[in-house]
Amino acid sequence: MTRLTEFPAPTHGVDAVVRAMRALGAQWPPGDGVSVFNGVYLTVTERVGRDIHGGGFPDRRAATTLAVLFARRYLVAVRAVEEGERPPACWQPLFQFRRHPGVRPVQFALAGVNAHIGHDLALAVVDTCRMLACEPADLEDEFDRVGELLVALEEQVREELMPGPDLLELADPLTHLAGAWSLERARDAAWSSARCLWALRRLPELGDETAARLDAAVGLVSRFLLTPSR
Repeated sequence: MTRLTEFPAPTHGVDAVVRAMRALGAQWPPGDGVSVFNGVYLTVTERVGRDIHGGGFPDRRAATTLAVLFARRYLVAVRAVEEGERPPACWQPLFQFRRHPGVRPVQFALAGVNAHIGHDLALAVVDTCRMLACEPADLEDEFDRVGELLVALEEQVREELMPGPDLLELADPLTHLAGAWSLERARDAAWSSARCLWALRRLPELGDETAARLDAAVGLVSRFLLTPSR
């Protein structure tokens, strides 16, 4: 069984996560759907690391802990697949369709971001609160700063990975599919989910059920995002 303890610890910093992501990227072919997401996420993680080292976060320890625990959930999903285990439901569509010729790079990127933001970020906030013995409200500044970096990157992802000349994009079904998903809305929902899961920590059975429902719902959205375009 893959466990979170097998992956970079917050005390090792974001640099350890960056090294792990680079190693993954080196072993996958460029057209692999998971590799596409990994490249996008690596860019974000490198930027977060630079901002942490440069004093761009109000609380460096909290920002590092959140960033590392967040990334570890993605790394756990990758390891699960490599070991023949089933990853969380939110990640299953990306791994299932990673080599589908009818799915375009922007779809892989958005499906991965949806899984990671919609499900993993909420649980990472809860993980961080437990590790630092704090409340979600104590992490709001760090959460918002990471969210700002992600939202800024979303536009870059769409510009770089969306196919076709501008005049044809309005008629492309992919434009409508990708345009229906919003990272900003996903981030806001993740914050609400984190607060809800934290409030349910003393009701573990209900908390586990709520987390499982969240996982399944986010996975459904990822499946729609990966609808083959040809």
